[in-house]
Amino acid sequence: MVRLKHRYLLVNILYPENAASSATKPKIKDEVPYTVQFHQPTSDRIDARSLTQMIRSGVAELFGDYGSGMVAASLQIKYFSPATSTAIIRVARDHYRLVWAALTFTTKLPHPANQACVFQVVRVSGTIKKAEEEAIRRAQRSIRQAQRQGGLKSATPAPDAAVAATRTSVDAMDVDDRFAHGIDDADEDGDEDEDD
Repeated sequence: MVRLKHRYLLVNILYPENAASSATKPKIKDEVPYTVQFHQPTSDRIDARSLTQMIRSGVAELFGDYGSGMVAASLQIKYFSPATSTAIIRVARDHYRLVWAALTFTTKLPHPANQACVFQVVRVSGTIKKAEEEAIRRAQRSIRQAQRQGGLKSATPAPDAAVAATRTSVDAMDVDDRFAHGIDDADEDGDEDEDD
């Protein structure tokens, strides 16, 4: 029996209009840092089902019946968090670029929200585990970056020396050029997943 191979797209939903309007306001001491301005929570009226319908209609608009037929059976939202505006989308390996193109050309959330947005594909992976790890890594990095800019106060006590050394090595990974655009599926030496 042949195993169906999938790709998992890690997607961030960004809201540039909110950031543009807040950039024109005068700066206040406790204002949210610039690194977090684009990452606003998504409306509670948007769910995985409405996102799936939006992607299907986008693929149909761009690629017609061919595109609709290619992604119809395999397209599925595996994870969607309105709080972080993050989604993991599963699609057949041979046709993930159709979904990526539909997301790129989408400029507005579906009907209940009707909010201008940008869909940013930040990782394409062969396993959902790697996509989840990347989502967690990016969330932690944005929190650390916001803390460095002074916008967020740490709610945890000061770490001990071992944790501080680990945090320093993780901070050093933030400047790694392998993930400059966020879509590289580079594995560590000896680490393999389904797409290798």
